[in-house]
Amino acid sequence: MNVPRCLFGSGSSAGIAIVAGGCDKNGCMLKSAELYNSELGTWESLPDMNLPRKNCSGFFMDEKFYVIGGISSQSDCYSCGEEYNMKTRTWRRIHEMMIPGWGGPMESPPLVAVVNNQLYGADLTTNEVKKYEKTKNTWGVVKRLPVRADSKYGWGLAFKASGDKLVVASGRRGTDGEDIVLHSWCPEDGNGGELDWDVLFIRERAGGFVHNCAVMGC
Repeated sequence: MNVPRCLFGSGSSAGIAIVAGGCDKNGCMLKSAELYNSELGTWESLPDMNLPRKNCSGFFMDEKFYVIGGISSQSDCYSCGEEYNMKTRTWRRIHEMMIPGWGGPMESPPLVAVVNNQLYGADLTTNEVKKYEKTKNTWGVVKRLPVRADSKYGWGLAFKASGDKLVVASGRRGTDGEDIVLHSWCPEDGNGGELDWDVLFIRERAGGFVHNCAVMGC
């Protein structure tokens, strides 16, 4: 990258990826953003966001890039998000975009994922999947999570989109140690109940903490 950073928000769409915010090697909070073009193998500096933030999450939706949540240099949690318009190259601040009640220096970056241009989030306070209502700028309950997201403040858990499904990867204690379990659910199938998550895969004795997760090939 042009500006090395960590704890940033990021997302990818087709052959590009955008990283935004985070902090530099000296711990300074950033509001800068960059776009990576995989065909050219180049990084391009984008206009700055309105606010510096770290521990945030990023995603693409409706051909725009969003950054949501995170904390400021004063360790205050942001309830706002920012939208980057690829055509106008401008950022728009969206007030109160976060799931109500989310936030705290101990909590993970927001657990969010986009399926079929719809944004879903994991609510740590209620262990529920919620869906973002774009026109109302509100969140509504969809269903229960298949795991306890609040046990480690959201850390050790992956909440991702894969094709037309939401995928949750988490640890559990098995008979011979701790396993990693992959659950999936297709929003088009309806809300259903807590037990209608499909178990895709169980990796035995793999430890009970998911440090990171990426989806490729969808």
